[in-house]
Amino acid sequence: MSERLRIGIAGLGTVGRGVVRLFGEHGELLARRCGRPIAITAVSARERSRDRGIDVSGYVWHEDAAALAVADDVDVVVELIGGEDGIARAVVERAIGAGKHVVTANKALLAHHGTKLATAAEDAGVALAFEAAVAGGIPIVKAMREGLSANRFRRVYGILNGTCNYILTHMQESGRDFEAVLAEAQALGYAEADPAFDVDGIDAAHKLAILTSLAYGMPLNFDAIYIEGIRGVEASDIIFAEELGYRIKLLAIARLTDNGIEQRVHPCMVPADTPIAGVNGVFNAVVAEGDFVDRTVYEGRGAGEGPTASAVVADILDIARGNRVPTFSVPARELQPIPVAPMDRHMGPYYVRLTVLDQPGVIADISAIFRDHEISIESLLQRGRAPAEAVPVVMTMHDTVEAAMVNALRRIAELPAVLASPKMIRIEML
Repeated sequence: MSERLRIGIAGLGTVGRGVVRLFGEHGELLARRCGRPIAITAVSARERSRDRGIDVSGYVWHEDAAALAVADDVDVVVELIGGEDGIARAVVERAIGAGKHVVTANKALLAHHGTKLATAAEDAGVALAFEAAVAGGIPIVKAMREGLSANRFRRVYGILNGTCNYILTHMQESGRDFEAVLAEAQALGYAEADPAFDVDGIDAAHKLAILTSLAYGMPLNFDAIYIEGIRGVEASDIIFAEELGYRIKLLAIARLTDNGIEQRVHPCMVPADTPIAGVNGVFNAVVAEGDFVDRTVYEGRGAGEGPTASAVVADILDIARGNRVPTFSVPARELQPIPVAPMDRHMGPYYVRLTVLDQPGVIADISAIFRDHEISIESLLQRGRAPAEAVPVVMTMHDTVEAAMVNALRRIAELPAVLASPKMIRIEML
C-alpha cells in the first residue's frame, strides 16, 4: 500500500466534526477504496476545551490555523472555517503556497476569490477541491466537471439553499406567511438567528457563481449575479401559484443567451409537474442540461454534518488516488470572460399580483398600460365583488422583456385605484 496521506483540518464546527467522525467509522474502508492509508494528523479550532463530541486528543493541535496550513506533518489542508476573507483565505493561500492540496467547503471564498486561488493551485501543482461547497451531499461538481464534460451546457439551475426551500415548502403546506414560517425554521435550527445570508439569496448566489464557472469555463463573477430573496413572497402568491399550476421556488439559474451569460437568483414560479417543483423541505436539487445528454437531475441534502462531510472526504479520496482535473473544468489560465446579460433584457413570462379597488374601468386602465408597453396578458384572475373594496387581481403574461414589465408596473402603481405596490414573480418554463 502506498504512503500515508496526512490530513489537517482547520475548523471543527459541524462539518469538521463530521469529517472526524467519518474517518473514525470508515477509516479502513477509505484506505481500501483509494489504495493508501489516510490519517488525520492535525486540527485547529478557536476553543480547544470545547466539548464537540469527538476525540481529538490524538492529533496535533494548532492554535493558529495558518500555522496548520504550512505544518510539515500535513499533506492536505481541509479548510472548514468559512468566510470570504480573513483567516479562511489566509489558510488556503498559505497551504497552496506551501505546496499542499486544499479541500474546502467555503463557497463564499470561492465565489469571490476562486479564479485567483485556482490559478495559484494549478501553478503550484496542487489540488483545490470543493465538492462540499455546492449542494452538500449532491456530487454536482464531479458530475459537471467529469461525468458531463463531453457536453456544452444549455442551462444549469437549481434549489441551492435548504433554508429557503424549507420556508417556501411550509408556507405552501400551512398557508402561513413568511415571517411566521421563518420563526419556526429558526426555532428548529433550519435558519440562523440572522437569516439574511440565506433568505436574501446570497448563499445561493455564491454557489451559482461556482456552477456557472464549471459549466461555461469562465472566471467566477459573483458581482454579475442578479440576486433577489424570498422576503417578498406572500402566502397569497403561493395560493395563486397553485391555482395556476405552479410552485414557487427560489432558483439559481445560469444560462447562455444571445445577450450574454445570465446569472440570477430569485423566486420563480415553476410548473407543478416538473421534477424540481417536487423538491421540498431542506432538500437541494440541481438540473444540468447538456446538448448531448439532455436533462440530468440531482437531488439530495444540501447541508448538515453527514452530507457535507461525505463530500469533503470524497475530495480527499480523489487526492489520495491522484485524480487531477482542472479546478473549474478548464485550466484556470484559460478561463474566458463572457459578457453579462443585463437583467432588464431578460425575456420570459411573468406573474403579477395587484391590489386594486373593485370599481368599473380599473382593469381597462391596467390593460391599456400593458398594451402601451407591448405586453400580452395570458390569463387573469380576479377575486371579490364588493364595490369600492380592495381586491387582488392576478395576471400572467406571455414572454416579455423585463424592462417593459418594470416600466409598466411603475405606471400601474401610480393609478389611484391601485392600493399597493405591484408584485411580480418570474415564471420559468423548465
